Order: sequence, then structure tokens, then C-alpha cells
Amino acid sequence: MNITETLAQELNLRPEYVENVISLLDEGNTIPFIARYRKEMHGSMDDQVIRQLSDRATYLRGLEKRKEDVMHAISEQGKLTDALKKSIESADTLTAVEDLYLPFRPKRKTRASAARAKGLEPLATRLIVGTKQSVEELAQEFVSTEQEVNTWQDALSGAMDILAEDCSVNAALRGHLRALIRNTGELVSSGKEVEKTVYEKYGAFSSPIRRIQSHQVLALNRGEREKLLKVELVCDDESALQLICRSVFRKPHPYEKQLTEMAQDAWKRLLFPSLSREIRKELTDTANEQSIATFALNLRPLLMQPPIKNHVVLGFDPGYRMGCKLAVVDATGAVLDTAVIYPTMSKKSIPEAKQTMQRLCEKNNVTCIALGNGTASRESEQFLTEFIRESGLPIQYMVVSEAGASVYSASKLAAQEFPDFDVNLRSAVSIARRLEDPLAELVKIDPKAIGIGQYQHDMPQARLSQALDGVVEDCVNAVGVDLNTASPSLLEHIAGISPAIAKNIEAYRQENGAFTSRKQLLKVAKLGPKAFEQCAGFLRVAESKEVLDRTAVHPESYPAAKTLLSLCGYTEQDVAERRLSDLNDRIKKEGKSQLAQRCGIGVPTLNDIAAELQKPGRDPRDELPAPLLRSADVMTLGQLKPGMEIVGTVRNVCDFGAFVDIGVHEDGLVHISQLSDKFVKHPSDIVSVGDVVKTVVLSVDTDRKRISLSMRGIKQH
Repeated sequence: MNITETLAQELNLRPEYVENVISLLDEGNTIPFIARYRKEMHGSMDDQVIRQLSDRATYLRGLEKRKEDVMHAISEQGKLTDALKKSIESADTLTAVEDLYLPFRPKRKTRASAARAKGLEPLATRLIVGTKQSVEELAQEFVSTEQEVNTWQDALSGAMDILAEDCSVNAALRGHLRALIRNTGELVSSGKEVEKTVYEKYGAFSSPIRRIQSHQVLALNRGEREKLLKVELVCDDESALQLICRSVFRKPHPYEKQLTEMAQDAWKRLLFPSLSREIRKELTDTANEQSIATFALNLRPLLMQPPIKNHVVLGFDPGYRMGCKLAVVDATGAVLDTAVIYPTMSKKSIPEAKQTMQRLCEKNNVTCIALGNGTASRESEQFLTEFIRESGLPIQYMVVSEAGASVYSASKLAAQEFPDFDVNLRSAVSIARRLEDPLAELVKIDPKAIGIGQYQHDMPQARLSQALDGVVEDCVNAVGVDLNTASPSLLEHIAGISPAIAKNIEAYRQENGAFTSRKQLLKVAKLGPKAFEQCAGFLRVAESKEVLDRTAVHPESYPAAKTLLSLCGYTEQDVAERRLSDLNDRIKKEGKSQLAQRCGIGVPTLNDIAAELQKPGRDPRDELPAPLLRSADVMTLGQLKPGMEIVGTVRNVCDFGAFVDIGVHEDGLVHISQLSDKFVKHPSDIVSVGDVVKTVVLSVDTDRKRISLSMRGIKQH
């Protein structure tokens, strides 16, 4: 298999670009670096395509390695024929390779192996070929007390076991039966005690395998593990039996009755159990990948939510017995003040709580409140709206997901950041910072704890972590970080920077003061030329005298950038003072291709340099719609009525729809069928986490606290 050509066809990419990306990866280059600074080599693929290419290349290389191992193992047995070798080399999946290897795989003792040891394999062969003898006469020839074959029935039974096992390891037959199950099989579940549980609709459920949804597979698997559901795969046994018989003999056959019985045994005892496990694993693997993809899809917009800039934010971590924890942070995230109030315990404590809030807000000029959505958040929101109305202060608030805040507040990192704070106050700080700069705060938390996926705890954790870490890496590098203010937890997601190097950067800052140039990075312990190449472009040094150090222009392109400025009649001072408004016009006038050639770079790099020179250190998040901040109005579940139009924020997207925060304690569900007037293949095609959307209330179930919403027929922003 030519991996380059295979990847080019699968991903619809030019072979030379694929080959270049593979070479760059093999040389130790990171995906963010390749995506941003090697565009000429891969035709400006984005980081997600390069990551997909990398994953697929890893799979195909693993496939080729497995083929070599299988052929070597068969060759050592002296059974590798030219035809078999060709079949293995042309196999395009690991399943196909394993099917071909199955007859040669070392086996534990089976009924068939015992029969072979008794010398019954020739009888099995003669049964298939057919003779003029009766079955009894034929089998009688193999009766042997020495081999413990005492009767002709024993001989026949052993031969049938051999034939049944031969069927079970027949690669072509397994392929046909697997296709039959995929096309005609159903997944069926039943459960007796599932009423009013999340498995209620699976108590008597069936779905064709070819149509079953990923979230249904995962729900069935979990219900089965919890022993609330019995799940089985069913298939057309008669069609399967016909396939097996056709692969073994042609009608009419002198031993048709016996061979048909053998086929039934092969199907029920060996093939169906094996293929059933395979198909269910296949369904689970596909569902896992879909769930991981959905999680990654949700994580990206969550991390890339626009920060609330130039605000003093009060983080409000709601609670009952332990009170509500408050933390005020300034525009840089530094903690200014903390307090604990008890407005949810009793009405008597509300006046004192309002006084404390008034003092904190006036003293620190608070302009925004970040309210956690955990325990007691509904009561806390009511308290907040009353306070905002009565205080007369120009304050808005936003409900912020607390998912993972407790994980962070109890972590070593939080203890290092806030050694004098208790766990609850750390959580309030995290909630405030999540509103100010979601990316900088959320990178401190294991992505799996952020709670924006489905069945994340059931996923293969290594694969999930790999996918989510890739998203975090892409987001952090897309935004870039300030070298002098970024925390080690943020720095370690920059391309080429390991956790150890991130700590060394912080240690260097503490010992030598702020960085004054990118070149100083080379003085950091363990940060060599290769790491510098990978990370330098994503690190900004606002204090540097070199104006290009404040941009995303890579140091290797500084000469090209300065040449471009000179050719277009600008100076570096023009960049510093942002006097390049007509740069694009001058580039167009000179000709992009000619300018790129004179600068010694490609057109994609020229475009990137020009964009950075016009907006040094630009934040791509600034181009996104601002988060929805609320005033003093709040609704309860009981106030919602069908037909009401409400604006909300998408909090989670899953296979069957999107959950939207509409300002009450419970998020409403917009089912996939209600997302658009057109057919929707997947909810992510319509909405993303963080989107502000207009919805209409379809129904409200106050007992179950469920809200059904629709976006159909509503013109969005």
C-alpha cells in the first residue's frame, strides 16, 4: 500500500502536500507550527485537516506493520502462499488482515483440534468431497479404540467439528456474514425496572444496525453494564445458514443433511457469537469516535469564546450550608477581594448579604458578575437580580458553567496559585476568570471534566485525551499568549513547549524579570533551537523593542517582513503606531506574487505577514459574537409558556440536539428535528457551544424539569 496515495485519495488532497506533511511530522514538527508556518508545503491545510491526516497515517502505518507481522508468522509455519500473501498485502483494514490470519493463529484446545489429533481430518475432507458410501460406512472406517473414537457416530461428530471450525475461520465467509449482519441485523434491548430512568425508552427497544445512532449505542452499553438492560444482536438465521451452506457444498450433495447440520452448528456456536461481538465492538468504536468528535467539536468554541475585556468581575460560587463564595478579580485576573455570604440559607441573612455585595462592588468598581451554575444557582440568581435592581449599579451578569471548577480548586496547581485560599474560594476565582478569559482558565482543567460531551466517562480515555488535548493545543496556538504573563499551564499548550519547559520559562521570569525579546527564550533551560522554532511565533513579547516580537510573524520571517515593509514604503515605526491601513492596496498594486518572490516567501506567508502587520497580536476571538450578558430579569420554570420566544446561549451540542441556557435553572433542549426548517444531518452543522440563538418554547414538563425548545421558523441573528 502506498500510504501517501491512499491518504491523498481519502482526504481529497494533493499527493505532494500529503508527502510534505508526513515528512514534517516525522521530523518532529508540531501540528500548530506546520499549519501556521509551512503553508506553502501543504497548500494551507488547517490544523484539523493536518491532525486528521496524522491520525490516519498512524493507522495505515500500523496496518502495514501488522501485515508484515502476520505474513512473517504464517511464513514461519511454512504456509504462506503467493495468493495468501497477495490477499494480505491488499487488505485495507485490520479486520480483513485478522480474518486472513485466523486459520493460522495459534489456538487453544478446541473440539476441532481434539478431532484432528484423533486423525479425523481426512474424514472431514471426504465428507465435503462426497462419496458413494453411506455416512455410516464412511465414518466406520475411522473408528479406532486407540484414538478413543469408539463409534462411527464419534468419528462423524469429530469431523463435523473440524468442518465447523473451518467455516468459522474462513475469511471470505466471515466477510459475507458480517455484511449480512450489518445490513439486516437489529440491536434489541429489554428491561423491567427502567421506568422513570434515563433508560426508559430502551426498555423495549429495537433498531436496525445500519440505522442505529451513536448515542443509542452508548446508552445501551451503559444500561447493559449497569445490569438494567439486556441487549442482544439478532439476525436472519436462515439467510446466514444459506450463505454457509453455499460456501461448503453444492446441491445436490450425498451428505447434504449432515453438512447442513454442521452449518447450523458453525453458525450458532462459533460464527454468530464471534461476529456478534465484532459488530457490537465495531458499533461501540464508531459511537466512541462520534462522541469524541462531538466533544472536540464542543470544546473548540467553548475555549474560543470571546473574553470579557476591561471588566472587573465578581465570581459567585453558589451554595447552601457553606454559603456563597465571592471573589473579585481585575481585568488581568488578579484577585482583589473575597467574601462569603449566606443568601440561600434564610431570608434573615439576605440584607447582610446585599450589604456585603454592595461593599465589594462599589469598592472594586465591579461591572460584571459570573454566576456558577451548580448547587443553589437558581436561588442565587434570584438574589443577584434583586440586588442588581435595588443597588442601581450598572452591573450585568452571566451564568457560567462550573464543570471542572471543583477539580481545579482541589488541584496542586490551584494550591500553588492560591495557597492562602480554601478550596471554595479558589472555585469562585476560577468562575470569575472563566468569564474574563475562558481559554486561559479552562486550560488548567482536564478537558474531560468540562462536561460538554456525552458519555465521556465511557470513552477510551487515552483516545479521548489525545483528541481533546489536540483541540486545546490548536486553540491556544491560534490565539497566542503573552510570554510575560502566561501561566505555565497555558504555556505548556504552546507548540514545542513541554510542562518542564513551561516551568523553566516561569523560573526564568522570576529570576531575570520580564522577557524583552523572543531571542531570550534560547536562554531558558531545555529550550533548544528546535523548540524555539516551534514555539516562537505563538509567543508575544509586548515589551520588546523589536516590533515584530509583538506579532505572530515567525522570527524566521522577520527579514521577509522588513523587506515587504520597505518595498511598500513603510517603516517599523508605522507598524508600532498602526499606520498601515492601505497596506493591502499597496501589495495589490505591486502584485502579490512578485512581492512574495522578492521577499523570498510564498503568497500564503505573505498574506499572513500582511495581516499581522496591520493588526499586531490580533485575537481571533474578537471577531466572534460577544457572550450574552443578562440584566436584572430572571424567569422561573413555572413562568415559561409554550409559544414564548427567548434568546439563549448554546451550552452543549450532542448527537440528538442542543441544550440552550435560556435564563432559568434548567437548560432547554432543541431536538435535532427542531433546529432548522431543513434536514439536519448533525446538530453541529447548525449550532456551536457559545452561540447566542433565538428559540421558542414548545413545552414545559415541570415535574421532570424538562424544557422543549424549537428554532424552526425563527430568523437567527
